[in-house]
Order: sequence, then C-alpha cells, then structure tokens
Amino acid sequence: MSPWDERVWQLRGDPLLNGAGVGPLVGETLAVKDLYAVAGLSTGAGNPARLAAAAPADTDAEVVAALLDAGADLRGITQTEEFAYSLSGTNAHYGAPPNPAAPGRVSGGSSSGSATAVSLGEATIGLGTDTAGSIRVPASYQGLFGIRTTHGAVSREGVLPLAPSFDTVGWMTRDAGLLARVGGVLVPGTATDADRRFVTVPGLLELAHVDVAAAVAAWQPGLAVPVTWPVEDLDPWRDAFTTVQAWEAWQAHGAWLGSRMDTLGADVRARFERASRVTADEADAARTVLAGARDALDELVGDRIVVLPATPTVAPELGPGLSERLQSVREATLTLTCLAAIGGLPAVTVPLRTAAGLPCGASLLAGRGRDHDLLQIAATLTN
Repeated sequence: MSPWDERVWQLRGDPLLNGAGVGPLVGETLAVKDLYAVAGLSTGAGNPARLAAAAPADTDAEVVAALLDAGADLRGITQTEEFAYSLSGTNAHYGAPPNPAAPGRVSGGSSSGSATAVSLGEATIGLGTDTAGSIRVPASYQGLFGIRTTHGAVSREGVLPLAPSFDTVGWMTRDAGLLARVGGVLVPGTATDADRRFVTVPGLLELAHVDVAAAVAAWQPGLAVPVTWPVEDLDPWRDAFTTVQAWEAWQAHGAWLGSRMDTLGADVRARFERASRVTADEADAARTVLAGARDALDELVGDRIVVLPATPTVAPELGPGLSERLQSVREATLTLTCLAAIGGLPAVTVPLRTAAGLPCGASLLAGRGRDHDLLQIAATLTN
C-alpha cells in the first residue's frame, strides 16, 4: 500500500474494508470523517490525544454500515478539524488538507479530509457531518456537490456529537447523480410532488462578496424569483445559534476536555474556552431567540426552494495572518450557514465558479423532509 497524505487521511487502505459486493453503490469508494464509529477502530475527532485514549468501536456507525451494505468500499478514515468545531480545514496537529480545486487556499471544514479525498479522486463519496456548515463550506470551496440532510432524518447513531440540536449527517461527491444515489440509501422516503418554485432573497445575496453573489445570481438565470424578507435579525440569530452550539459542545466534551485543553489547537481551544463559560440561562435565552427564528424561516421557505450563497466568499488564501482572516470569514459564513441549522432544513450545495474561475457554491434550501426533492433538482439542473 502506498503512503497516504496524513493531512487528508487518518487511516487508509486499498480498500480498508470491502463493501457487500452487491447493491446500488458497488464500485464506489467511501471516505469517512473521523467522527464515525468503524468497528475495530478508534475515533479521534481530529485530536491525537483523543485518538490515543479512545477504545476501538464495537460496531460501525449506522450510516457506515448502510453504505457498506449498499456495496461501497471503505477507502479510509479522513481528517477533521478538532471535534468538528471549525469551518476552515486547518487542523493544528495534522495540517491543512490541500484544496485541489483552488491551490494555495484552505480546504474548508470541518469535513475537510473527506472533501479533499473526493476532490483528489481518492474516494467517490466523502461522508461528513454538518452542524454549522461543515459540508456546505468545503463543498463550496472545492467545487463539490454536497448535502446537509434534514435534522434527524438520518441516524446519527455511532457519530460523535458536537451540538446535537444541529448535528446532521451529510456527504459530498463530484457529481449530482451519485449524491442522489447515496441519498437513496441513507434518507427515508422519496421525492414528492411538492411545489418547486425557486426564490431568492436579495438581502442574503448581498451578504456575499460581489464575485460570489454574481455567480449565484447568474446560475440558472430567471429560475428564481426575488422575494422580500427581512434580514435585520440575522446577526442576533447567528449569535444565539453560536451560544446554543457552544453550550451543547461543552456538555458533550467538557468532561473529557476539562483537564486536556492544552491538547487543542489555538482556534478550537478558544471556542471551547468560551463554551465552558456559557451559562444555562444564556443557553435558554438563546433558544428562545432561535424558536422565533425557526418560525420566520419556515415562513420564508414554505413549499419553495430558496437559493442563496453556500458561503459568502471563495476559499481564503493560505499565508500570513490566516488565523485573523479566518475569524472574520467565519462570522460572515455562519450568518448564512446557520439558517439551515436553525431551521433543521436540508441544504444541497451546487458547485459554481466565479468570473475569476474560483470555486464557490449555490445552496438550495427546502422544507424539512424534502431532501430527495433537492437531490433530484440538483441532478436535473446540472445534467
């Protein structure tokens, strides 16, 4: 077996595990984010200390087992940013996976290794998670199709949590047809005859840089009708989302991290330090804000498909001052990506290019449970 890039892979084989040999995914190869249980292997969540301390899993995560049963071969376990608590892809321990679609720029995270493995052609399916954009960001930055599934629609059994109120299963591929075939294995139900009117919100487009906004506006011109929807509450919504996310992240990992904060990279450590200070009253107040936000999002989405930028920028360039630049980009990105998380909505990313040729993405949002509609739409519009 040839050596593998440890920025991308935590463990790799040729394959690591064989699939069932029959089924709709025969011939496909699977890259699994280092949050999913794989029998006989330990889950490190992108952190070497946790990897060393974790006991091997007794069984596969439910979705991993389903994909293997559907015929996919497991190529390996991919790197993630620590505990999936970041969006850039720059793991402090293993390094930043390359971005083949935009060399010299970040990969996007936290499902960074899975995205890069697919982008490089080392796997055809990149299994990840999406809490606050961890599928949508790397898909946008690397020119991939991706889906964040409806919250609770796909089992998270055997998946290490970050913030369970928002955590979802997701995956990335290089073509929309395969994205939909994986959905046929993992997502209950089928496509519906529900309304497929497309709308855009000018205020959401304006949150993106002009190059990205132009690419999204030019995609399928005339498809989406602009609608008026207030955006003045987006900053408070984002702040409430990050408060609840932080509270839940500390509930999930604080007991283990309490005496091990020095094992974390600086950026993720700062988030967990903040998370440790969030009070129950603050989390409850934030949940009240999110309840109102969810109602407003339901009113916007209804039976329609909302088209918005998957990310507000192209992938930031690596180099001096990266940490500071990433923090600014993170806040702008969360303002857009938290909408699907707050609403528990499915979101499919369709890859686009800016006028300068850099990858970006359009995000298609629909009502809860309309995952197959979005997958079918993406396949139809991009054929």
